Amino acid sequence: MPRRSSRSRARPGLFWSLVAGVVAVDVITKFAALTALPGQRVPREVVGDWVRLTLVFNRGAAFGLNLGPWSREIFLVLTVLALVILARLYRGTRPDDVLRVVALGLVCGGAIGNLIDRVRSPIGVVDFMDIGFRDWRWPTFNVADIAVSTGAFLLAWALWGEEKRTPARPAVTDVVPEAKMSSGG
Repeated sequence: MPRRSSRSRARPGLFWSLVAGVVAVDVITKFAALTALPGQRVPREVVGDWVRLTLVFNRGAAFGLNLGPWSREIFLVLTVLALVILARLYRGTRPDDVLRVVALGLVCGGAIGNLIDRVRSPIGVVDFMDIGFRDWRWPTFNVADIAVSTGAFLLAWALWGEEKRTPARPAVTDVVPEAKMSSGG
């Protein structure tokens, strides 16, 4: 029996290109926000009040979720655990499942982008995209957040599609095979 590799054969070029691309764009845009924006919580309008750039340091997770003074350490550990789970999902991905490869590449790239910020700086993850109208604002976010959110949606879609494609196993019943009848002579 041929020995199977523990590595996935599911389009590694596509997967790693997405991971590297998301991380690169995230790091570059965060650096640009840090150097170009005037200061924390000072909005710069891009498209009127609808789209603004506002530098914010997020010590918690998505949408400002905060777990107190240990948020940084807790989210560091949770991110590493999530990356381990995502790696296992990737290893189990079929080569023809492009949607799942794209989804996992986006989520991993985004997770790594925000992980870099958590390791690099105790003041928090750099967020700068500010969407909304007047006092109704979406929580400030970054490129990594977009990748994680988009990838998570695509992954849910891919896994749901997998479930629909997988035929249901027949129920085990007490079926007695027919006995061969011989014609006696």
